[in-house]
Amino acid sequence: MPTILARHAAAADPGWSHGLSTFGELKYPADAKRFDYVDPDAPKAGAVLLQISSTTGNQAFDTFNTLNIYVLKGDGAAGMGATFDSLMARALDEPDALYGLLAEAVKAGADGLSHTWRLRPEARFHDGSPVTADDVAFSLMLLKEKGHPTYAQLLRQVAGAEALDPRTVTVRYEKGRSRDLPLAVASMPVFSKAYYTAKSFQEATLEPPLGSGPYKVSRFEQGRFVEFARVPDYWGRALPVAVGTNNFERVRYEYFRDRQVALEGFKAGVITFREEFTSRDWANSYDFPAVKDGRVKRDTIPDQTPSGTQGWYFNTRREQFSDRRIRDALGLLFDFEWTNTNIMFGSYVRTASFFENSEMKAVGAPSPEELKLLEPFRGKVPDEVFGEPVPPPKADGSGQDRAMLRRADALLREAGCKRDGNVLRLPSGKPFEIEFLDSNGALQPHTGSLLKNLKLVGIEARYRIVDPAQYQRRVDSYDFDIITRRTSMGSTPGEGLRVMFGSQSAKIDGSSNIAGIQDPAVDAMIEAALAADTRTELTVACRALDRVLRAGRYWIPMWYKAEHWLAYWDMFGRPATKPRYDRGAPGTWWYDEAKAKRIGKA
Repeated sequence: MPTILARHAAAADPGWSHGLSTFGELKYPADAKRFDYVDPDAPKAGAVLLQISSTTGNQAFDTFNTLNIYVLKGDGAAGMGATFDSLMARALDEPDALYGLLAEAVKAGADGLSHTWRLRPEARFHDGSPVTADDVAFSLMLLKEKGHPTYAQLLRQVAGAEALDPRTVTVRYEKGRSRDLPLAVASMPVFSKAYYTAKSFQEATLEPPLGSGPYKVSRFEQGRFVEFARVPDYWGRALPVAVGTNNFERVRYEYFRDRQVALEGFKAGVITFREEFTSRDWANSYDFPAVKDGRVKRDTIPDQTPSGTQGWYFNTRREQFSDRRIRDALGLLFDFEWTNTNIMFGSYVRTASFFENSEMKAVGAPSPEELKLLEPFRGKVPDEVFGEPVPPPKADGSGQDRAMLRRADALLREAGCKRDGNVLRLPSGKPFEIEFLDSNGALQPHTGSLLKNLKLVGIEARYRIVDPAQYQRRVDSYDFDIITRRTSMGSTPGEGLRVMFGSQSAKIDGSSNIAGIQDPAVDAMIEAALAADTRTELTVACRALDRVLRAGRYWIPMWYKAEHWLAYWDMFGRPATKPRYDRGAPGTWWYDEAKAKRIGKA
């Protein structure tokens, strides 16, 4: 088992390190002053107005009704993570390295089943009280026992956490713990024990919590916006992990129920920074006057991270999706070529892998190392696992490929489905019906041709939009047929693999295993990935996992692009270097007053 200790441990303090990484690889030495991708002289001023673009915990894209994002109850507000500090902070130009934030140093136990962190004496909550080892121990066990499943699952192998003294905390792990569990522990928010002893942690609440991070909630209007103010005397502002970041005095997230309304908000300056995800809008909607006269800029920057797994996910807990042949047939009915040409301006590439845009994507026949992992499951998984991965079907681009319709019909009949006039019936005799559940209509045009083809084979398919709160409740309780989801495992997949694909998480409400995958072969490949001692071993295990997942037909894969489309009002400065594993925006950017005056935004 790896010790996960840095190579740059301070010689004067044997055994202690200033950082962690999965395989002990650290770029920055203990005396580093800052990260390479920041500007240490960035001014602290101005504001950035944006939308939430990714979620964690109970957060939703379209609304919020609680400021507690770490429990299952409610729809959490954007940006709340910035109000809390963690033991360590990530370097965005390394695959998974963490460096000291609340903790100044970390030491691994000799058996690899514990880590001890030494806290900085200056660490403070916003009320001036010190952040103590007792707060750390309390927070970890609170998240494990009462936190949102996303966090509880990551911490499930934490056996205990104890404060040895006010500045020293030891976290113990279960035997067989996952390789990256210490990194998960070091990344968790640290709460005030005194605060949550007096208040309920599991309730949805609009009371701003007590944190220790660089920002705190200043203003909000439920479901409309939430604004954060930079903490001027933030205790960690001079730390190497903080220099050149958190540069805006105000960060405000605006909420819109409709993407087109949000785009109009950007045009009007209600939003000042925007990542565009809709190819139609990127191609056609950025010709307004502020773009033409240069007040609004557009950038396309490379995305060198795994591109994630966006697609229509089947809820295999439902009768109509329990048979792999049926899922395979439904995948044949999506004409990506037509959709990409007619709706998305040819901007995308078809997703094939759960590890797209990375070396962990399975290609060609399995290597001997992969076969060693896969062979115990020969005869228990589809034969294609042991050959070249089957790519998503390529249609003729007509939107109604007759050959693919015939193949789908044959698979459905093979699975026991029967036509009764214009109605396809499941083996049980029930009419085959599918509801595509969503909280907005952004993907309704893209789903249109798929719905049409489903109806051609006798399936009653409909696209249903519900309000965001109802959508989240239904997803958390798996009350859906098909939903769209995009997830990513990052550059060093770890415990998150269990959360997204493991059999145990399929049984937990609110987990990220939305497809309900319960497959011993998947579990075994996940365990191999989590036990890998080198990046090479991890890559082998992930490729093997990719083969098994792809052969399971748990989704209809959509598309990806290995770049970010950014649009912003020309009122920001930014460092010369972009971090390799992040877009770097707007986290390392800053407000430029001279630019803002020039475009009338000062």
